Amino acid sequence: MPLKTLHVLVLGGGDIGSAIAHRLHRLGVRVLVSDRAQSPHARRGMAFTDSIYDGESTLAGVRARHVADLAGIEACWQGGDAVPVVTLPEAQLMAALRFDALVEATMRRYQMPPDARALAPVVIGLGPGYVPGENCHLAIETQWGEHMGAVLRDAPAAARAGGPRPLDGIARERFAIAPCSGTWRTQASLGQRVAAGELLGHLGETEIRAPIAGHVRGLTRAGIEVLAGQRLLEVDPRAEPQIFGLGERPEAIADGVVLALGLSGPPAHPDPA
Repeated sequence: MPLKTLHVLVLGGGDIGSAIAHRLHRLGVRVLVSDRAQSPHARRGMAFTDSIYDGESTLAGVRARHVADLAGIEACWQGGDAVPVVTLPEAQLMAALRFDALVEATMRRYQMPPDARALAPVVIGLGPGYVPGENCHLAIETQWGEHMGAVLRDAPAAARAGGPRPLDGIARERFAIAPCSGTWRTQASLGQRVAAGELLGHLGETEIRAPIAGHVRGLTRAGIEVLAGQRLLEVDPRAEPQIFGLGERPEAIADGVVLALGLSGPPAHPDPA
């Protein structure tokens, strides 16, 4: 199938979904990112998330544009200069547009994701819970290790284990987690240098402070309604933090999706983790 005719729907516009869309767009695929209107993704410097609020955003040289309707999607594809991002209902998208493949990149913590194989000729599931032949056609390994990004055709993705990969030896402790549901208010910014315990925002009446010293790597957009347990912000403790661009894990997973779709292109050059 010629690349120009390939249409792929990516569900989820976080750093992983955005890296996949970035890679497919550069290969000439007509890719569409579907995300939530109140997207809580914190690693906005590594994703297309801000396009939902600002109209456009750029990630590693690729532009994304928030479009409001099906005509906007087609116009974006015809122009070829940006990845369209929508917050339309998935059922509406599937009913109105033909997709050759669907990538489930919401990274939800399902016990077992629902069977999505009827949604597209090729359905690719990312990470824990996805089992080819049961709830997807192909799966991609998302766990850190030598198999990260591997295409799984007859084996399930590895079960969830451990926590986030440590940065300078700091893992979960670098995140601030929402202690309750509410509206997130902050005047902090991505890349800002902070001290441990510095006040960075409020969730309702609850003060949210920097968990460690470093640079703000992830920061949920101000004004978002968040749920208890969601990550509000992340602080990178390293002397040379990564705030923007494509990370190693998202790029490895994106390369796995490219391989699963039978595509090829220039090798990825992941930024430092």
